[in-house]
Amino acid sequence: MRNFISDFNKLIKLRLTLTVVFSASVCFLMGSRFQGDINWINWIILTLGGFLVTGAANGFNEIIEKDLDKLMRRTMDRPIPSGKMTTGQALVLSLIMGISGTYLLVSLNFPTGVLAVFSIFLYAFVYTPMKRKSPIAVFIGAFPGAFPPLIGYFAAFNQPQISWIPVILFLIQFVWQFPHFWAIAWVLDEDYKRAGFRLLPSTKQDKASAMITLLSTIILIPVSLMPTVYLMPSGRAFGGSIYAIVVILAGLYFVWQAIQLYNKRDVASAKKLMYTSFIYLPVMQLALLFDFIVK
Repeated sequence: MRNFISDFNKLIKLRLTLTVVFSASVCFLMGSRFQGDINWINWIILTLGGFLVTGAANGFNEIIEKDLDKLMRRTMDRPIPSGKMTTGQALVLSLIMGISGTYLLVSLNFPTGVLAVFSIFLYAFVYTPMKRKSPIAVFIGAFPGAFPPLIGYFAAFNQPQISWIPVILFLIQFVWQFPHFWAIAWVLDEDYKRAGFRLLPSTKQDKASAMITLLSTIILIPVSLMPTVYLMPSGRAFGGSIYAIVVILAGLYFVWQAIQLYNKRDVASAKKLMYTSFIYLPVMQLALLFDFIVK
């Protein structure tokens, strides 16, 4: 049983799945605050449904890349390439998770379920095969990676409507993924090359890739400040001054780490940038939740 749990955690990429669920859950709470009421039962449904859908997408990803995972040191111990789980077993688990997770999310409202299905499709069947063909894969992967805020925010409403608040939440996470992905790609470049993955902007650990990564961290600051600029019908922004201070300080630190990568162009600097990216997003989202202005 213990071995199965360990293999299952690797199949669904547990840490990545929990990060996605956290993002959706926080944005659900923002949507709930906007309408003035938090339905904790729906929050549980969203959390469980989001976990299952994300786990399914990661499972499909590992099924498709099973032969490539054998070539990379960081992935060769995953359950399918290591022989601990068959492709059929992984497929059954992923289908069960995908169907049940989608059912739970559709029970909240239809747009939430549709976004979940679209996210699985983009991540597993468009982004995954594109990783070996072109660095444009990072742009494609940024879409499903930025859907959790939309899914979470829409899940808070019985009849969700498109507004600038969820769009802005989507844009922040969309832009964040570029320095996040590229920092990881720089750290794992040698391993990625074994599988033929081309994810760095120039496909190399060079000045061009470092510069584009730096520019993405600079762009992230004004994008992250959009909640303090966009005015709701009440005439107020939905992000307060505390959030603005957190974004500016965290953003400048993020940029500083990207500058270090540009100057040194080594794996150590890329690791620091990668760890900074892990911290930046949840800190920003929690700050916005704390300082979310609804009136």
